[in-house]
Amino acid sequence: MNTIRPPYIILLLSALLLACISCGKKEKPAKAPIRVAIETTSMAGSESGETYVGIVEEREATAVSFTSMGVVRRMLVSEGQAVQRGQLLAEIDPTSMDNSLEAAKASTSQANDMVVQAQNVYAQAKDAYDRLKLLHDNGSLPEIKWIEAETRLKQAETGLRSAEAGVRSANAAEKIVRKNLSDTRLYAPVSGIIGRKLVGAGETALPSQSVVTILDISSVKVKVSVPEQEIGSITSSTPSYITVDAADRHVNGGHIEKGVQADPLTHTYDIRIHVANPGRQLLPGMVAQVTLHTGATADHGITLPVSSVQKHTDGSLFVWTVSKDSTAHRTAVEIGQSSGNRVLILQGLHYDERVVVEGYQKLSEGTKVVF
Repeated sequence: MNTIRPPYIILLLSALLLACISCGKKEKPAKAPIRVAIETTSMAGSESGETYVGIVEEREATAVSFTSMGVVRRMLVSEGQAVQRGQLLAEIDPTSMDNSLEAAKASTSQANDMVVQAQNVYAQAKDAYDRLKLLHDNGSLPEIKWIEAETRLKQAETGLRSAEAGVRSANAAEKIVRKNLSDTRLYAPVSGIIGRKLVGAGETALPSQSVVTILDISSVKVKVSVPEQEIGSITSSTPSYITVDAADRHVNGGHIEKGVQADPLTHTYDIRIHVANPGRQLLPGMVAQVTLHTGATADHGITLPVSSVQKHTDGSLFVWTVSKDSTAHRTAVEIGQSSGNRVLILQGLHYDERVVVEGYQKLSEGTKVVF
């Protein structure tokens, strides 16, 4: 006799099974923070610095223009857009150039036909000359006939040379027209970002009139006006520290270019500090606060123990920094010269950052730390 189990028995068995599974799982204990030693970044040395206001400038600006006049049919870029060398930027209406090319091709074809005709005339004249020469050499040809043969051959030679010159001229003219046609397309000569767009679609572009400017900001310069009484203490290697609030960047400046001509009204000299800009976060026109450590040596700046700088498998360098929530993070850096067991940090860190200098061997991205 078959017995049908009541539904409550099935439910009871399912609950017991789930309870057994739950009992078999053990909660993983929270991972204990890793103890590390840190160092807070600061400017080495005790020399005081002078603070100035600077403006970020592009490394180089390239004005791009058409070589011929025409109405702009398409403008393919906008201000602030990144472009690569060889990228199409704009086009002018090629209709007139297309018509000129067709006319040039017709002239070239006609010149080629004239060469073929001149070659035939020359071949006939040369054949007649060769046959009459045998008679002339044997003394059986009247002199007048021989002169006529020579004249016809010379005329044929002149005609052939003239036709060949016409072909060369037509080919050169067609080549120029083809070049002008290709010049209706404007390509980027360098990579960068579009700074200004000076001509729009439907407007007439003149030869050598700037259509767009392309800015190279792979690195930038920070321009600072320095009073004449202070310019003498600044050298090409004077250490500098630059803060750009708009980009939230704090970097050490590099090589300094010194101007040699003062502003006649303010009696200041312009200097330009080279700054690496790998992320292209620093843009022309941004305001920068610049501290120049005159009298400091090249060793002054942010320094760390050499052992705290780690290397990725791809060769790039990083250090472990500790954020406000006490978690560790990899921070890419660029280093300069070392002195003893410390190394100068050129890029990647700013002051008052906490950097792990001991205990970094067990760290991974986001690890909780105590110090």
